[in-house]
Amino acid sequence: MKQLDREEIYNGQSFEDIKHVDENGVEYWYARELMPILQYSNWQNFEKIIQKAIIACENSRISVIDHFTDVNKMVQIGSGAYREQKDYKLTRYACYLIAQNGDSRKKVIALAQTYFAIQTRKQEISEKEYSELTEDEKRFYQRNLTRKGNYSLNQTAKNAGVKNFDKFHNAGYKGLYNGETADDIAKRKGLRYREDILDNMGSEELAANLFRITQTESRLKRDKVDTEKKACDTHNKIGKIVRKAIKQAGRNYARRTAYT
Repeated sequence: MKQLDREEIYNGQSFEDIKHVDENGVEYWYARELMPILQYSNWQNFEKIIQKAIIACENSRISVIDHFTDVNKMVQIGSGAYREQKDYKLTRYACYLIAQNGDSRKKVIALAQTYFAIQTRKQEISEKEYSELTEDEKRFYQRNLTRKGNYSLNQTAKNAGVKNFDKFHNAGYKGLYNGETADDIAKRKGLRYREDILDNMGSEELAANLFRITQTESRLKRDKVDTEKKACDTHNKIGKIVRKAIKQAGRNYARRTAYT
């Protein structure tokens, strides 16, 4: 990797250069790529910083697996053979914690702390700020949250033994939408083939789905679900609970979303 001068690090370009974005639009970084930018040359020493960051995450009662994912890569060594190399897939928050636990004597660490703190804050929004958004802005904001929520839910569902993700997601939709699958919802909305139903929801409907997503993930972890059937049953149950809560709230979702 090229030598990075102070200005590049200060304006965040170097951190953005190594940023990856998955198919769901979720940003992530690899620890092996972050290491040289934070001016660590030894993986063993850098991994100690990662472990401190993981402990900080645990102490904050935030799910470690949502922010630090073990990944192994096969790399070629001098003889032409390959060996397995350990790495971590990191969220922006994980990068922030790593910077917080890095060598404070390094100027680049202080710069990284500032950069990731600011960028993490940009992903948040206060209740007052949200209330002042237009419907389109609220919809865009909620869509971004559901996209990230679905990615996190998929990782948790995979750990719970889910292999058929269409079946798993339809279980949740059927609970929330009174028996409708994703295809049923798409047809009701008059969508074209492969058009995403989440891209065609208002902010309130997206918020209901986000609640379904986050509560399902929490339940899968809390109950230590370990089979696909249990995961699907859990998702369906949570969908029904959210549906019931909406009906009890007495809001006019029926006309707009056909929940009731």
